[in-house]
Amino acid sequence: MPRLTPPLPALGALLSLLAVAVPASQAQEWTRFRGPNGQGATDQYDLPAQWSADDYQWSIELPGIGHSSPVAWGDKVFVTSADPQDATQYVLCIDLVTGKQLWRRKFAAVPYHLHSRASFACSTPAVDSQRVYVAWATPQSVILKALDHQGRDVWTRDLGPFVSQHGFGSSPILYQNLLIFSNSQQEEQLREGKTPGKSTLVALDKQTGKTVWEIERRSVRVCYTVPCIYRGGDGTPQLIHYNTGDGFYSVDPLSGKINWIVPRVFRMRTVSSPVIAGGKIFGSTGSGGGGNYVVAIDPAGTPRKAYTIDRQAPYVPTPVARGDLLFLFSDKGIVTCVDAKSGREYWKERIRGAFSGSPVRVKDKIYCITEKGEVIVLAAEKTFRELGRNELGERSRSTPAVTRGRMLLRTYSHLYCLGNRGV
Repeated sequence: MPRLTPPLPALGALLSLLAVAVPASQAQEWTRFRGPNGQGATDQYDLPAQWSADDYQWSIELPGIGHSSPVAWGDKVFVTSADPQDATQYVLCIDLVTGKQLWRRKFAAVPYHLHSRASFACSTPAVDSQRVYVAWATPQSVILKALDHQGRDVWTRDLGPFVSQHGFGSSPILYQNLLIFSNSQQEEQLREGKTPGKSTLVALDKQTGKTVWEIERRSVRVCYTVPCIYRGGDGTPQLIHYNTGDGFYSVDPLSGKINWIVPRVFRMRTVSSPVIAGGKIFGSTGSGGGGNYVVAIDPAGTPRKAYTIDRQAPYVPTPVARGDLLFLFSDKGIVTCVDAKSGREYWKERIRGAFSGSPVRVKDKIYCITEKGEVIVLAAEKTFRELGRNELGERSRSTPAVTRGRMLLRTYSHLYCLGNRGV
């Protein structure tokens, strides 16, 4: 199929019937990596399992390449990319309805050693009604930058040097008036005295970029986990995060005070992000050589490890849930459905393809892009059903975004919009 598809006068009858129009006042914005609270799920819309090139509203070519995911607020889509040679950073704003580029900013950067599966644009932005917040790194600097919706600079913070074996990929999130960011470092190299620095979890005032709180962490390895908010039985918000050295931990998001820690649960690097399902909080650890496993934390009372899943567990992809059903996409293409409360396995199937991006759920369907650029669609049910396969025509390591009745699908150098033109 062609990579670039011009806007069409109308979509097919299938999309017209399936896509659900949602008033702007009720629309669920996709403001961060994996959307609302990082859970990668929405029940507001309905999208097809199978489509053709003619069903895209639009597709555009991006400058450079990247593995970050798009985010959206209202009718604006924001996405990052980078030049694979000189690491120049690009931030683009695109009209959700037409696919027209509204503005593009570029920022000089410095190339450095990357893992073969990484790029210089792996960090997904965060966005609110006023600004988009982006992050990138060089060996000399970890940069956080806020731009307004017209692309103008608001503030920039340099958090100091970055030390890593594999490259940068931490993504910021927003909570109330805070921009929260995990500044994870390769601590074996820090101890060798190669570069001054430390791993921290930091909260900045989103208006000014000034530090509100900062806590030192012991990542050990560079970890790419993006935090989320959990509310226990009393409704008190807790910022949930994990890494190799600290294990699972909860922080008061407004003060940075640590509420609890479940230590020594991860032996290897953490890349996936926390998922909440069945009264448990899930995280995973692994390596390119295997040995991956998923840990379920019971946060009630005194938080503790409830159980472990080490059967074809994911390393990079973050799981997705529907109620008490938890779906695990292993990097090598085995998908498992378990009961989140107990860890009981309902089904396990080998899917043709490998995964670096994470799945998202739209009502009763799960979408995940293979590394070869094929969108796999599965039923989010206790019984395995593959519903569709859709070729994008280019490799991908990104996670889809869903907003206002549309799905945004990113490959290395293209962005596609699938949805109902009437929305």
